[in-house]
Amino acid sequence: MAGKHGLAAVVLLILTGCSTMKPEDFANTQPRFALEDYFAGKTTAWGMFVDRFGKVRSQFVVDIDGTWDGKTLTLDERFTYATGEKDRRVWTITKQDTNTYTGTAGDVIGVARGRSFGNALNWNYHMNLKVGSSTWKVHFDDWMFLQPQGVLLNRATVSKWGLELGQVQLAFRKADGRVAQDNVPQQQAAE
Repeated sequence: MAGKHGLAAVVLLILTGCSTMKPEDFANTQPRFALEDYFAGKTTAWGMFVDRFGKVRSQFVVDIDGTWDGKTLTLDERFTYATGEKDRRVWTITKQDTNTYTGTAGDVIGVARGRSFGNALNWNYHMNLKVGSSTWKVHFDDWMFLQPQGVLLNRATVSKWGLELGQVQLAFRKADGRVAQDNVPQQQAAE
């Protein structure tokens, strides 16, 4: 019996004992991601929404026009879905300090809060999401990771009442062909 309880404890520790990922975990990674630098100018993203069962529910392209005035980043996002449907979201993002951002958009409830360290940025916010003919209040736990060659990968977990509905996955690329200064990812060993 003790063996079964010990095994159950190890499995439980593996499943739940690992701490939740934090932006600080990426402090020593490269290339360094600065939201305002990356999104100034034109950027394109290709994405999809995958439900919690692994089924691709939608695919889309986003053309983004970003303007940085030294304090505020404005992102004009224009979505084109595989169905032909179009949508638009305009973000107003303020850099609070070296690692902290806040943002608003028309369908975001309240203020989005983001923290950035190394090559990673994590946003958390609630949004009114159009689903068919209704609107759902959902939560986004949104992670961005800058890769070599200027590729930015994004994975956002979408949940409602604490239950995961699915994930939005995106890959961004600068329209002007700019690339990150470092072409090889680097990470210092944890001390």
